[in-house]
Amino acid sequence: MSTLNRAEFKSALALASVVGLRMFGLFLVLPVLALYLQKMPGATPALIGLALGVYGIGHMLLQIPMGMLSDRIGRKPVISFGLALFALGSLTAALAHGVSGIILGRALQGTGAVTGASQALAADLSREQSRGAVMGIIGAMIGIAFLLALLLGPPLAALAGLRGLFALTFVLVLGAIALLWIVVPHAPPPRAHASAGITSILATLRDRRLLLLDTSVFALHGVLTAFFIAMPLLLAHDLGLPPAAQWRIYVPALLAAAVAMGLLLPRLRTLGASVRLVQASVAAVGLGLAGLALAGDSIGMAGAAAMVFFVGFNLLEASLPSLVSRIAPLPMRGAALGAYSASQFFGMAAGGVLGGLLLGRCGVSGLFAAAAAVSLPWSLLLARGARPLIATQAVPP
Repeated sequence: MSTLNRAEFKSALALASVVGLRMFGLFLVLPVLALYLQKMPGATPALIGLALGVYGIGHMLLQIPMGMLSDRIGRKPVISFGLALFALGSLTAALAHGVSGIILGRALQGTGAVTGASQALAADLSREQSRGAVMGIIGAMIGIAFLLALLLGPPLAALAGLRGLFALTFVLVLGAIALLWIVVPHAPPPRAHASAGITSILATLRDRRLLLLDTSVFALHGVLTAFFIAMPLLLAHDLGLPPAAQWRIYVPALLAAAVAMGLLLPRLRTLGASVRLVQASVAAVGLGLAGLALAGDSIGMAGAAAMVFFVGFNLLEASLPSLVSRIAPLPMRGAALGAYSASQFFGMAAGGVLGGLLLGRCGVSGLFAAAAAVSLPWSLLLARGARPLIATQAVPP
């Protein structure tokens, strides 16, 4: 990975700020949503899981169309439209009075499917050899947003309630739209043209290397959603930590993840190194979830397991989209990253629905154990597909 030049560094920071504001608003409700919904009339484990996972349905359906549209009309108009839809969903949830209203608002938030277009814009603004570093900066900003959300979400919810958190998210997303147009540089014109028709699009989406990465992000966000169904309940009920004190678990875990990203991501100079890091990170995710399944009432074991989980998760979150952008053909980059993001949020939806059902039948420890088991077939798929990924001829910037 080469050193970023000045323009790439400024572009990465600007786009990371836009993405960070959006993700901070999204993450803000994660540490408290399951607990607050549990207190609402008519709430069930299945509905709690649906409220957490329904966000992914819109993203699953719209990421590819939005990515393809950004290939043709430009990234910024598509990203702005998606952020506006996300803001509308946040406002709907802020005005809701029950579980069904929260689910509707989260579903509307999910229609703001701009992750693929945002990643494509990051790729447009960087050279191929610097792309991993750019994705790392954006990943680090997402990690900071995650950390701040876990720190601030519980006390802000205590002051303003769940509705207040959604209202704050609405304001933050409006700020992200302003930053997009004021601070983020303009990208080169979209490269897709009339010849980039349905045949070339389908050929890109059927690429086995990209499908392997799509499967990986599906599994990653499935287990992440299951984690956030079970973790607040484990901390509050089994470990006796109220929401305002749960930062004692999250903060050390996320700081360890940030250190790991800072140490490892700059060393990823080859595709082989990136693939090996992905394989090790999947093992860390599975190990962390297994530790949480066995933690019982041990705060120390839960904290160590959460740390291992978040190290693996954050490394995957930064390295997987970088691999997609290096493999996808240039005219189809938005479509490929849209498919990747669709898989990501399909995983979120599946993790929410299945996680809620497993919580009702197997409890918190059973849900963690089921999520940990996902890492076994996932690791086998990566082992089988590692050689074609490593042999990939890097595309030009």
